[in-house]
Amino acid sequence: MAQTSHFDSLETRSPETRAADLARSLPAQIARAQALPGYAGSLDGVAPETITNAEALVALPVLRKSEIGKQQAQSAPFGGFTTKPPHAFTHIFQSPGPIYEPSSDAPDWWRMGRFLHAVGIGAGDIVQNCFGYHLTPAGMIFESGARAVGAAVLPAGTGQTELQVIAARDIGTTAYAGTPDYLKIILEKADEMGVTLGITKAAVGGGALFPSLRDYYAQRGITCLQSYATADLGNIAYESPAAEGMIVDENVIVEIVTPGTGTPVAPGDVGEVVVTTLNPDYPLIRFATGDLSAVLPGASPCGRTNMRIKGWMGRADQTTKIKGMFVRPEQVAALVAQHPEVTKARVVASRANEQDVMTVHLETTGDDTEAYGASVAALLKLKGKVVLAAPGSLPNDGLVIEDQRSYD
Repeated sequence: MAQTSHFDSLETRSPETRAADLARSLPAQIARAQALPGYAGSLDGVAPETITNAEALVALPVLRKSEIGKQQAQSAPFGGFTTKPPHAFTHIFQSPGPIYEPSSDAPDWWRMGRFLHAVGIGAGDIVQNCFGYHLTPAGMIFESGARAVGAAVLPAGTGQTELQVIAARDIGTTAYAGTPDYLKIILEKADEMGVTLGITKAAVGGGALFPSLRDYYAQRGITCLQSYATADLGNIAYESPAAEGMIVDENVIVEIVTPGTGTPVAPGDVGEVVVTTLNPDYPLIRFATGDLSAVLPGASPCGRTNMRIKGWMGRADQTTKIKGMFVRPEQVAALVAQHPEVTKARVVASRANEQDVMTVHLETTGDDTEAYGASVAALLKLKGKVVLAAPGSLPNDGLVIEDQRSYD
């Protein structure tokens, strides 16, 4: 089946039509949120019919993940932020925190089909889905997108790379979904095994797609595009073949604000991404992602007309995504607290052989690197290299997580 250039007519709406549609749908979403116990007090006095565009949203408070976590602790599992009871959803996921997210089998509930279509994935493709299916929702997010475009799915998850290669060969997978780095590991294992794979398309997320890695895939005949999505919101923005920034999804509203506030930055300035979703099951109003980005002027040459952002540009706080997992300052603090002889820690994210590398520098009088490594794996949820340093030798600059990766 020949694939059309756009997923649907929403992508090519005129600014006037998009604004008129939003003026109808946004007040209804504000009214839904206002009726939920999770928003008790925060939206009091708001007249939903007056909230018709992104400019009007500025008058509303920003919702942070910490607030959702606090509400969930009092009213499990969703904290009063969903319009349906837990049993009415098809899945309930747990992200680090813990934070619980709902999921539905309604068509393209996470809105990932739009992105997969932009990559060129559709009927006739078999997607090797290397996102995780257990507890966290990434695997199911991309699977729902594959269903939306009519592609078959091999639910591969991560690990067992040799079996991944054999499955890709035997099944004839044509597309990959997963973190940017892991496809390279699969391809290198296939080379080692003397196996030729038929993967020509890659839809990646969960970490930055570095230009050198994109070039590596291109040299192997693989078109690789990235999306920007979260477990709470689903797809926020995505690349198209034009490869000029990321196009905001048609069912979210994105604002760029001064970090820690709800005040919009000047056009083009870097700030924190704040998202309002139009999902009626899970109304998140001015949800602060903690991610940094900036608006790109103009429209994409691919014909999609919605606002564009530059993509993920780091974290508004020091939280950093390494190997597809967030590492947060409070985790680093817990690592220091675990060992009385450790006085300071500094996590450094870098790159080697097109893969993320995590190095944990510890100021300590101890020398038990193995024990420290076990604590790193347990508390940061990732394995990393441990480097011991003398007390007082690490920089006194307030950083506990340093990202040395280049995003240019």
